[in-house]
Amino acid sequence: MHATPSPPGRVQVRALRRLGPALAVAGAVLALWYLTARSGAVAPGLLPTPAETLAALVDSARSGVLATDLGASLTRAGQGFALGALVGSALGFATGYLPWLSAAVTPAISFLRPIPAIALVPLATAWFGIGETAKRLLIAYAVLLAVWLYVHDGVSRVPASHLRAARSLGAPLHRRFTEVLLPAATPALLAALRYGASVALLALVAAELGGADSGLAYRLQVDGQFLRVDRMFAGLLVLGLLGVAVDLVLAAVGRRFAHWSTS
Repeated sequence: MHATPSPPGRVQVRALRRLGPALAVAGAVLALWYLTARSGAVAPGLLPTPAETLAALVDSARSGVLATDLGASLTRAGQGFALGALVGSALGFATGYLPWLSAAVTPAISFLRPIPAIALVPLATAWFGIGETAKRLLIAYAVLLAVWLYVHDGVSRVPASHLRAARSLGAPLHRRFTEVLLPAATPALLAALRYGASVALLALVAAELGGADSGLAYRLQVDGQFLRVDRMFAGLLVLGLLGVAVDLVLAAVGRRFAHWSTS
C-alpha cells in the first residue's frame, strides 16, 4: 500500500510550527534592534537601524563588492575546512581506534587546542607570506583540532564488544571499519563537521585580518577604519547568515546519512 500524501495545508501548518519559534525570536530581535537604534541610547551613526543595514547590504550587492568578498571568503574557508576536516577525521579515527596512538598524539593536540588561530597569524605570515597559503593553513589548523576531538571521542565510545564480535566472525579489518566502526561513529563525525564549519568561519576572520585584499572580514576591517557602521553591520549579517546556511546544509546531510541516530 502507498502512503497517502499529506494535504498541502497540513504540510504548511507543520512547517509553520517548526519555524514559528525561530521567526518569533528573529522578529523580537529586529524590534529591539530598531528601538535601541532610535532611542538615542547609542550615539547617532554608531548603531544603524535594520533598514539602514539592509540598504548598505543592497548597495554592496549592486556594486559587486559583496560577490567578490563572498567568493574570496568561501574559497578560503572551503579549502581550509576540507583540508582540516579530512586530516582531523582521519586522525580522529586512528587515535580513537588505536589506544597506543592516542597516548602518543593526544598530549600534543591538547597542547595545541588552547592556541587560537589568530595567535598564529604573525607566525604563518612570516613562514608563508601574506598569500592564500597562510590563510588556508590557519583555517585548516583550527578545523583539524575541532574535528579531531569529536571524531576521536565518537570512535573511542564504540563498544569494543562489537568489534570483537565482528573479528570473531572472521570480518577482515576493512569490513570491521566500514560495517561496524564507521556506522557507529557517523553521528559523531557529522557533528564534528558541523562544529568544524563554524570554526572555519571564525578562523576565516582571523586569517583575513592578517592580510588580505578581499573577503568579508577584510571588508569589515576597511569599513571599520572609516566608521562605516552600516556596512559593518551588513558584513556581520552576511557572516551570520552564511553560518546558518552552512549549518542547515550539514544538518540535512546528517539526517540523510545518519537517519538511525536520534541525536
